Amino acid sequence: MAQTSIAAPRMAPTTWIPGLLLAIGVVALGIAFGPRLAALVLVGGAFGVVLYHAAFGFTAAWRVFILQRRGRGLRAQMVMLTLAVVLFFPALGAGSLFGTPVNGFVAPVGISVLVGAFLFGLGMQLGSGCASGTLYTVGGGNARMLITLVFFIVGSLIGTAHFSWWTSLPAFQPVSLVDVFGAGGGIAVSVVLFAAIAGVTVLVERRRHGGLEATPEHDTRHGSRWLRGPWPLLAGAVGLALLNFITLWLAGRPWGITSAFALWGAKGFEALGGDVSQWGYWQLPGNAEALRASVWSDITTVMNLGIILGAMIAASLAGRFAPNWRIPLRSVVAAVIGGLLLGYGARLAFGCNIGAYFGGIASGSLHGWLWLVAAFAGNMLGVKLRPWFFERPRRTLEGR
Repeated sequence: MAQTSIAAPRMAPTTWIPGLLLAIGVVALGIAFGPRLAALVLVGGAFGVVLYHAAFGFTAAWRVFILQRRGRGLRAQMVMLTLAVVLFFPALGAGSLFGTPVNGFVAPVGISVLVGAFLFGLGMQLGSGCASGTLYTVGGGNARMLITLVFFIVGSLIGTAHFSWWTSLPAFQPVSLVDVFGAGGGIAVSVVLFAAIAGVTVLVERRRHGGLEATPEHDTRHGSRWLRGPWPLLAGAVGLALLNFITLWLAGRPWGITSAFALWGAKGFEALGGDVSQWGYWQLPGNAEALRASVWSDITTVMNLGIILGAMIAASLAGRFAPNWRIPLRSVVAAVIGGLLLGYGARLAFGCNIGAYFGGIASGSLHGWLWLVAAFAGNMLGVKLRPWFFERPRRTLEGR
């Protein structure tokens, strides 16, 4: 009897395109701006792969807990944050990591953070994504999220126009747990808080369902699983924490996303004849320098593009890159409103779910904790409003 063999799955042609673009970007940026920026493009690509294959969504995890009282996604976020503070706090306390000076995202605690995070949380549910979710779903072929991304950028630009007024409102000075308690003490306080949040999700879930949701089983018979996905949620949590730590080392600060959206909006506005240089946000030294420089020298920009290309590669490998341009009108309206709220809220709150929540808490910043509370409240309102724009709420944890 003739032997039969199983042919290895062929890589979709679309996989080569983002892969080639990513490689070209690494080489070109390495030549123009040095190896560190080139490495950060690759880190961005790795973020995109992890986010897509683990379907690590902040928005859906919060929505599922609010609607169904299932907390698996929230507990994965607590694992991610625990690993992050264990890695970050000693480096931030020392002020350097492997010879690179490092600083965390530590911002004032005030009304602008409270309002901005609430608006961002509301936008998460209407836009069906957060900052990281928007990028990796765009890369994964979700055409609707392109609309969210465009208006995310517009909202960010508007937020920079109003930034000075919002930051003039009452606020406390920045507070860092690393400065207050030291690296070890800050880790201990943070881990207790993470454990408390995870414990509450366990109690709530058991009270509603009588037990915890089982971890989905994935086919592990083929060695290509880690190449094609899906990945366990906890693998995503660990991957994101480790990549953020690598970002801290290479960039000298944590992973961020939305400052690039503001920069893209400002560059586009100026290309149309506008002038943002007199706006208070763009007079801050770092922002003014970014506005004057090439957009390709901006760390956040190149990492964002890396995320999109990495997610596109992952979606192609999984055989799921298939954009659908048939988008219901109500869904388009929700994407527009959600994108505007996401962009505007991120600027007021000194960041998004990555820069303020993940990066802020990993930096020991008290504003990151305020962001979490206010954004969760915004998500609660957003969940109530979703039926106005969507036929029925999604019930899967994976995704946005």
